[in-house]
Amino acid sequence: MNMKLQLLALTALAAATFATSAQAEFQLDERYTDNDGDLVADIPEAASEQVDPDTLVFAYTPVEDPAVYAEVWAGFLDHMEEVTGKNVRFFPVQSNAAQIEAMRAGRLHVAGFNTGSVPIAVACAGFRPFAMMAAEDGSFGYEMEIITHTSSDIETVEDIRGRELTFTSETSNSGFKAPSAILKAEFNMEAGEDFEVSYSGAHDNSILGVANQDYLAASIANSVKGRMIDRGVISDDQIRVVYQSQTFPTTGYGVAHNLKPELQEKIHQAFFEFDWEGTALAEEFGRNGEDQFIPITFKEDWAVIRTIDEANGVSYNCE
Repeated sequence: MNMKLQLLALTALAAATFATSAQAEFQLDERYTDNDGDLVADIPEAASEQVDPDTLVFAYTPVEDPAVYAEVWAGFLDHMEEVTGKNVRFFPVQSNAAQIEAMRAGRLHVAGFNTGSVPIAVACAGFRPFAMMAAEDGSFGYEMEIITHTSSDIETVEDIRGRELTFTSETSNSGFKAPSAILKAEFNMEAGEDFEVSYSGAHDNSILGVANQDYLAASIANSVKGRMIDRGVISDDQIRVVYQSQTFPTTGYGVAHNLKPELQEKIHQAFFEFDWEGTALAEEFGRNGEDQFIPITFKEDWAVIRTIDEANGVSYNCE
């Protein structure tokens, strides 16, 4: 199934699954305009409102220890420096909220936001996503999994009822949003009522916590789990999967809305012309079969995620 057909199918499935849940309409914060109807902030028309910083600040979503990814992204950021003529600095953010606030405040210019944070970053921080990682054939995505230790007595999702499930953070799609909607729709299980909730702060924390039996069960992105197994951080025989979701889009890459148009074009060029072969980026994300950046649109490619937000009654309050 090609990318567009896959996303249409996912959106239809999500809409059918969550049709009875509360709805919340997506809209941008009042500081942004959307005259072309693409659901992302327009580039300011007035040159005085556009920015052209000497140093571009880049941040990758904090799904794992930021220190791991400073080296992974170093070669790509060198490439971005060559294409844009700017200095480029890696910003090791510690949380999704800090990353969103940094872009909203003008301290972050280029970023990869995790799947669940993309709508909030678009609405509240003027994030303009344009790219996503994919395999050579154009396929992409990851699944939300609910995992437990292989020695636990959790065999099915129903076994979590009355016990504890660990989420990552409320901005994460696979770490909170998707499991919350799916557990309610498919299993009639609501957080705080049918099971207790704890938060680990990050996917690697949840995965390590389950592997070391600190957490009974956790909802995670299997792309992060796969990379951790491949690096030898955990072993496959420590984890049992009790639920796997449909496929979701991965981290969305984009820019702050108020960068000069010609600078935004050069940043696009840096992503789509990057040669992955032999790079640290290829070594790390090749573990998930990803070896290129492909163009995306927030309106189409994040429709399934906005549907999940609607199912959870999410409102984009940017104050």
